[in-house]
Amino acid sequence: MAGKELEMNDRALIFEISKPGRMAYSFADCDVPEKNIEQLIPREYMRENAPELPEVSEVEAVRHFVGLSRLNHAVDTGFYPLGSCTMKYNPKVNEDVAALNGFSSVHPLQPENTVQGCLELVYRTGEMLAEITGMEKVSLQPAAGAHGELTGLMIMKAWHIHNGQEQRRKIIIPDSAHGTNPASAAFAGFEVIQVKSNERGGVDLDSLKSIMGADIAGLMLTNPNTLGLFDENIKQIAHIVHEAGGLLYYDGANANAILGITRPGDMGFDIVHLNLHKTFSTPHGGGGPGSGPVGVTARLVPFLPSPIVEFRDGKYRFDYNCPLSIGKVKSFYGNFAVVVKTYAYILSMGPEGLKMASETAVLNANYVMNKLKEYYELPYERSCMHEFVISAQKQKNLGVSALDVAKRLMDYGIHPPTIYFPLIVKEALMVEPTETESRETLDEFAEVMIKIAEEAEHDPETVKNAPYSTPVGRLDEVRAAREPVLRWDKEK
Repeated sequence: MAGKELEMNDRALIFEISKPGRMAYSFADCDVPEKNIEQLIPREYMRENAPELPEVSEVEAVRHFVGLSRLNHAVDTGFYPLGSCTMKYNPKVNEDVAALNGFSSVHPLQPENTVQGCLELVYRTGEMLAEITGMEKVSLQPAAGAHGELTGLMIMKAWHIHNGQEQRRKIIIPDSAHGTNPASAAFAGFEVIQVKSNERGGVDLDSLKSIMGADIAGLMLTNPNTLGLFDENIKQIAHIVHEAGGLLYYDGANANAILGITRPGDMGFDIVHLNLHKTFSTPHGGGGPGSGPVGVTARLVPFLPSPIVEFRDGKYRFDYNCPLSIGKVKSFYGNFAVVVKTYAYILSMGPEGLKMASETAVLNANYVMNKLKEYYELPYERSCMHEFVISAQKQKNLGVSALDVAKRLMDYGIHPPTIYFPLIVKEALMVEPTETESRETLDEFAEVMIKIAEEAEHDPETVKNAPYSTPVGRLDEVRAAREPVLRWDKEK
């Protein structure tokens, strides 16, 4: 019974285990006279009554929150094959480096001569990312991937306006693109034009040619794309866009597939963003922090966000002399701690290590894809890159959806892959194993996926009612989205 009670307490709200008079920590009496407090804080901003906080002992508080943490799934506790997000394990040494006092205790308003080491790190990281992507210069200001997209599109707009091409107000985006692409383009003031995919999963060249014109600012492209497929016609695509006066933008969400193998600059891209929190060693998820550096070719360097860190006369300094710059896009200079982890990751891996990481990620994805293609539909019969998309359409015909498959995976301690994306694949399951998983883990995942496919055929109700082993079972997701309960009501 005690074990059962403990399990229930782990799942209870902390308000529900509250008991009057219990206390976790007591503060010393306030030594500021009340009249002074009222001078500092206007009366209208002060509470009439004390907040109704839960009353628990310290050990109860600790056990409660540790219990909640143990209900979470994380890449440190289990396999996380979330397609298009690169939820890979990140070395803890890079966290230790970012926590060093010389990095964690600095302030962005310190004089430049007191933070030369930090400025050098920013400068060197930008130089290395420029080399990795084939760009001329990189800004580390953008705080996330979508922020990097917006920054790149602002640079694209500024370039066209500078050249008297204000009419270029349309952005072409493939039908397989990340959802942030059209959102970022619309936010930047562009009209979004969709280009179809061909039978090989790449951009349809005839469709692209038919919509190119003097009003097109550029094409946003992920390569490999969200299907996990490398576009075989990338050089032709770049030629078509450039010949029409447009620019080619690279969504770097899938850069984990190409490090040390090929570079966006060599493919013909003009603007690149990278997700440091996906590819370069910052744990992804949980709401941040992120970092989405933007790199550009030589002709677009003057339009980068200011300031840029430069090395002149033996010192690192911020260069604000950027008359064509789109301006600052982030308070201060970006998410510095993420940049520190990136710098540590690149140095520890080296060129060969980065290349091996991508090669292994591609190998792992193809290994799992070939294990599963007999049991699930494979919409594009070709080698994939770092991720692949299969379809649960075969299972759907038996009454079991991709959502059901994802829910059932949770019973085996595996985080579900991305589902129903990209939209051009019905009942899509997007799987990204990453380079950090062992063959044993990949085999286990494949065996579970095969077992679920067999359950869908012989015992579909088991799959349709999953999960069973999680703290809560199948939720009413529509009601949860439309009628969320976000606060505790002691009267109920």
